[in-house]
Amino acid sequence: MSSQTQLDLRGILCPMNWVHTKLRLEELAPGELLEVVLDDGEPMRNVPRSLKAEGHRILEVNPEGEGHYRLLIRRGAD
Repeated sequence: MSSQTQLDLRGILCPMNWVHTKLRLEELAPGELLEVVLDDGEPMRNVPRSLKAEGHRILEVNPEGEGHYRLLIRRGAD
């Protein structure tokens, strides 16, 4: 069973929200899960694109209150 950690990045601007996400993913083993809350707009356009480019999988994207989304990410292999 994979462990899961959470990261709330509401109010964090690009590209720092990607930097925080990437650093947290580097702490996880391949296959582990990370839940990230992002603002709508630029963060939701850029962070998912960067995740996919680095080989991570977005398992779920759910609306989270006004103007925020919760992403469930599976860390890719090294």
